[in-house]
Amino acid sequence: MSAPLLLFVESNTTGTGRQFAQRARALGAEPVLLSADPGRYPYAADDELRTVVVDTADGDALWAAVQRLAAGARVAGVLSSSEYYVVAAADLAARLGLPGPSADAVRACRDKSVQRRTLADAGVPVPRFSVAGTVAEAVAAAQWQGGPVVVKPVQGSGSLGVRLCRDSGEVVAHAGELLSATVNERGLRTPARVLVEQYLTGSEFSVEVFGEQVVVTVAKHVGEPPVFVETGHDVPAVLPAPEAAALADSAVHAVKALGLGWGAAHVELRLDGGVARVIEVNPRLAGGMIPELVRRARGIDLVGAQVRAGLGLPVDLIGTSGTAGAASIRFLTADGDAVLGDTDAAEAAALAVPGAVDAALYRPPGTRVGPAEDFRGRLGHVIAVADRPEESARAADTARSLGLATALEHAPVKEEMPV
Repeated sequence: MSAPLLLFVESNTTGTGRQFAQRARALGAEPVLLSADPGRYPYAADDELRTVVVDTADGDALWAAVQRLAAGARVAGVLSSSEYYVVAAADLAARLGLPGPSADAVRACRDKSVQRRTLADAGVPVPRFSVAGTVAEAVAAAQWQGGPVVVKPVQGSGSLGVRLCRDSGEVVAHAGELLSATVNERGLRTPARVLVEQYLTGSEFSVEVFGEQVVVTVAKHVGEPPVFVETGHDVPAVLPAPEAAALADSAVHAVKALGLGWGAAHVELRLDGGVARVIEVNPRLAGGMIPELVRRARGIDLVGAQVRAGLGLPVDLIGTSGTAGAASIRFLTADGDAVLGDTDAAEAAALAVPGAVDAALYRPPGTRVGPAEDFRGRLGHVIAVADRPEESARAADTARSLGLATALEHAPVKEEMPV
């Protein structure tokens, strides 16, 4: 008898995509990647993953491909590790009568303007916000807010298009750029609307929720404005009990208000005068290698849990013993224009730091790089583990500094070199 199929609609390009397929195989299922361009994911070829080429932006074409697969084997589940395709996966699972979240809830959650209104109506603390469909509306919204505002697309991922605008001129420029775009970086159509929201300066966190259960709270590190590139994470976050409770309560309240409650949700929040305000809820596992940090620090395999849920299997979120206790990641980013030098030496320098357990440069030597505007500008990462979060954070910071210095120290850049 052939193995049941677990279908994946596209994948994330970094992080957990490969792990989803590995967990499926470990559970006796055959992972199948449905993708418009499987070459986007090098791991698919490296791991000899079965792939089906299909226009994943075309619902009818996607359904026809799934039906052909179902005619030859039992389809046991449909998932996606990509923010952009969680709606498609939920739709397919529902049509097949398979486990999954409410497709309507996921669809509404993916639109940040709809999500924000739903949360506000349910009494979940959120920043002040307005939705704008024109540049003039965005400027008026910013003037109503007063002071700096954050302008972002209503759909997106990885801080793409998220920018702090300090005056009307910056709002005009950035809102105009976002509103003129008709497709995103994946070539998918984008709504002609932006969110104009209150700029909160409090510390940023994420709460990782599975079903309606809080798994862990993560301390997030974000780069300097005007962009909001995530530069690192610490698991678990060290917080006074009242603040920890406020974050957990707001996250679970948000998940329930949005009608989610199946599988993983990644809830991003900022503390604002003791109030845990929800920035956004993502109906998927966290990116930024957070699931790997949770596995190392708590012994909880969130990727495996999501795959088990997708296959309709019981999920156990009890951690295993013998884990480090804390884990931190730091992403390598350039402060200015540069060229990558000896990446092998950079990885070795980072791994020489006590507590460092993983280091990777994402690009080959000779690559020209510049300051990161979003997650695509990251050059690599380092992960460190320790008994306590402050120790893992310190080790990760040191490993990042050494790795970055080694990678860029032999790479002078001429002034005329483009970013």
